[in-house]
Amino acid sequence: MVLLTFNITCIEAEVKNGSQITDNERLKIIENNTRAILRILDIHDVKSSFFVEISLVGKLQNLIKAISSKGHEIAFYNKDSNPEEIENAKKNIQDLLEKQIRGIRQKDVKVSQEILKLMEFNYVSNIDNANILFPFKRLKRDTEITEEDGLSIVPESISPYSQLPYNDFVFQILPMKYYQNMVLETLQNEEFVLIYLNTWQFTDFKKYRFDIPFYRSLFSGKKMEDKLDALLTFLNDREMATSRMKDYVF
Repeated sequence: MVLLTFNITCIEAEVKNGSQITDNERLKIIENNTRAILRILDIHDVKSSFFVEISLVGKLQNLIKAISSKGHEIAFYNKDSNPEEIENAKKNIQDLLEKQIRGIRQKDVKVSQEILKLMEFNYVSNIDNANILFPFKRLKRDTEITEEDGLSIVPESISPYSQLPYNDFVFQILPMKYYQNMVLETLQNEEFVLIYLNTWQFTDFKKYRFDIPFYRSLFSGKKMEDKLDALLTFLNDREMATSRMKDYVF
């Protein structure tokens, strides 16, 4: 099973000298990137999970409704929100969508699993930092879903052969043929592959002059769209099953 997920977060980078990008423009970039992803998913009839950064939930309600209306899962991405902010966002979006928010993803700041369970989350999908050295930091990890404190803990996936993780940076940098082979090899040994991408990777950094490391701008924008399209074409040609997180975990 392939679990394809997307993190909807704001680009925090400063802009290059002589450029200016307002907060509203940053939100528009998020919306445009996400809608480009949705078009590609629609073409291939693939359902996915979108983890929306909690501070953006109130600002992107129309986008969230559009994602949910197409059959994709809405979950949360906790960057640095406190439990009260998480709980309020969860209530507001559940009222908006008339659906329960089951999943949450965290990275640097992690609310305890006991508190998340009390908020009636069902699964946690935590991730690590992904930079140019990240793939070489840890070569072994648990890749099975476990139950802790009444929550399903979904780990990041890692290729058993190349030892590369399926994070956003690896997808952006690797040639698609190599990445496809990595998916095939992993599913020969594991029950699922969890892939996560960031919507900001689909930004045209020639048009929007953010001050980001050069390796982060490589193969971004339209090239990311083409890579996603190539991956989904490959999955469908091979008749490989895909799933939203909440459906697979339960």
